[in-house]
Amino acid sequence: MRALLQRVTQASVTVDGQPVAAIGRGLVVLLGIGKGDTEEQARFLAEKTAGLRIFEDSDGKFNLSLLEVKGEALVVSQFTLYGDARKGRRPSFSDAARPETAAPLVEKFCEHLRAQGVPTQTGIFAAHMLVEIHNDGPVTIWLEK
Repeated sequence: MRALLQRVTQASVTVDGQPVAAIGRGLVVLLGIGKGDTEEQARFLAEKTAGLRIFEDSDGKFNLSLLEVKGEALVVSQFTLYGDARKGRRPSFSDAARPETAAPLVEKFCEHLRAQGVPTQTGIFAAHMLVEIHNDGPVTIWLEK
């Protein structure tokens, strides 16, 4: 399971011209589910996401977590995080989980994030989404479990 965290001042998702999710200060989580991933990995990454100290304190140091700044999360399923472009010119996505496996694990990740106390919104699984991200810093962190 892979998560690309982007610290944002705001972010939103639009599908077919309709807004489906929006957050203020917090994190956009681009979440990729791989073959063989488990709910335990979803729980681990959700806890790590909620507690990761990547927000600045009054001294400008990365000492505060998403929970401490009372931030929000916008989770967007992203199978392309498993793209393998080592050969040829078209990435292979054979390491990504099938949708029937990935969708429940994305939801479990969101449930665990909410259980940590993080207000969490999502895009629409398997939809063509327009994601607007106002990256803050920019700060982008890669997590994998």
